[in-house]
Amino acid sequence: MDWTDLIDTAFDVAGNSSSSTRAEALRTVEASVAPDEKPVASTAGRHPDHFRKGVLVLTTHRLLFLKDGKPPVPVPLSAVTDATVTKSRINGEVLLVIALTGSHRFEDVVKAEVFAEQVRAAARLAREAAQRSQAAAPAAAPSSGADLLDQLERLAALHGAGALTDEEFSRAKQRLIG
Repeated sequence: MDWTDLIDTAFDVAGNSSSSTRAEALRTVEASVAPDEKPVASTAGRHPDHFRKGVLVLTTHRLLFLKDGKPPVPVPLSAVTDATVTKSRINGEVLLVIALTGSHRFEDVVKAEVFAEQVRAAARLAREAAQRSQAAAPAAAPSSGADLLDQLERLAALHGAGALTDEEFSRAKQRLIG
């Protein structure tokens, strides 16, 4: 799958046939692609701040939300600690992505459970790659404890602010530590 296929598939699912919107989304993604970043999956969903559906794009490095030429909402996969799906009568299937950078909620997600599993798997691979690269750089090893402490402090701040429930905080902390 290449970037064009990924964007086209997602916009088809979202019901947006505008070729200019697709082209703009493709330019936005391709402009910020890392050299070794590859497309993984895509689906459609709504960000709570937007009325119409946009596109969720999963890559080997990040999760992006693209909508009508607005700047993408990026979530680095190495920071993702959990992805869960709930169902609501009003908002359909709701995907909640918990990351060290914050909590991200996407509503009315198409095939949310399948996409959440893909996010969890890609996040696990991204964390493992980050750990391998840290292990390969011996000079960076002493700071890994400080990095873990920083990440735990961010999780605690999210929990204290009410962005994470006790259960979500506990799961995210366990994934970080274990």
